[in-house]
Amino acid sequence: MIEKQYVFTQTNTKLIERVLEDDNAGINHMVLQKGDSLPEHFSNSNVYMIVIRGNITLRLNDQEPHNYPEGSIINIPYNIKMNVSNQQDDVLEFFVVKAPSPKNFKKYCNC
Repeated sequence: MIEKQYVFTQTNTKLIERVLEDDNAGINHMVLQKGDSLPEHFSNSNVYMIVIRGNITLRLNDQEPHNYPEGSIINIPYNIKMNVSNQQDDVLEFFVVKAPSPKNFKKYCNC
């Protein structure tokens, strides 16, 4: 087979899982309940957040928080302080795509 298949968990309970990490990209899958959040961190590559269900609340650097509904794809540049949370009643499910892979990012950037 030429292709590879990757599987992610389908759930309504809190979940943070790495689906893929290779030289080209990293893909994480996350499910957050109301009030759940990720620890504050800095983006370690070009980040694309793909909201599958619910609404994601993002506070980047010192900006005010912004909400993005399901169906949104949000691009966050390298080295941005990120606060990610679910402040809504509905379950939040999203994928995080990092391209290039964080382990190879320094090869491609002028940073």
